[in-house]
Amino acid sequence: MLIISAKEKVNGNLLIAAIPTGRSGVTLINDWDNIGQRQTDSGSVIFEKVRVEEHEILKDPGPLSTPFSCLRPLVAQLILTNIYLGIAEGAFEDAKQYSLHEARPWHTSNMAAVNHDPYILKHYGDFWVGIESTKALTDLAAIKLDNAWKKNAQLSDDERGEVAIRINSAKILATRTGLDITSKMFEVMGSRATHAGLRLDRHWRNLRTHTLHDPLDYKVKELGEWALNNIYPKPTFYS
Repeated sequence: MLIISAKEKVNGNLLIAAIPTGRSGVTLINDWDNIGQRQTDSGSVIFEKVRVEEHEILKDPGPLSTPFSCLRPLVAQLILTNIYLGIAEGAFEDAKQYSLHEARPWHTSNMAAVNHDPYILKHYGDFWVGIESTKALTDLAAIKLDNAWKKNAQLSDDERGEVAIRINSAKILATRTGLDITSKMFEVMGSRATHAGLRLDRHWRNLRTHTLHDPLDYKVKELGEWALNNIYPKPTFYS
């Protein structure tokens, strides 16, 4: 199934439809050869006189028509935030196991084992603060979203905006924390940890690929608008 979008010729309104992938006129180009997160699927698709049935157009309630229906992209954003947090936690655990059981102390550290090296401990302290801070912000965002969802049609624009601010904040921190840990984890494991067979670089590759689908700078800009001008993020398919 493909989710496609177009604009009406008469009034320019956005239309969203779900059509079968195998429909005549649809050609999927297998040109997505990315470094990680294979199922992000940003390959090319060619449409040639593709038929769209009336019942395939998603009309009700319509995209971004009410504050409550505008929660849909925020649900997706929070899901992604938890995915990024999960990648960071997975990288942390892999690094921890390697440091404790495989890594060797640096020859000038005067330490018998890596887990007593003050520089290694400093890195793990930073990793821990990053993960715990991200978990706290993500949990707060989830509470805000749950409360907003319960209001259903009574949800106001400002209340929806508060949810967006919380989720944006959590996603920004999850991205930064995840990229930091998945890169710096090699500094606590050493050069042998880069062995291709271990595939420990997969954490960074997956997170780096996935986070580029929604540029972080625009998330930060939205928070800046709120912090300085008290302007909530405008509802879009990404915020």
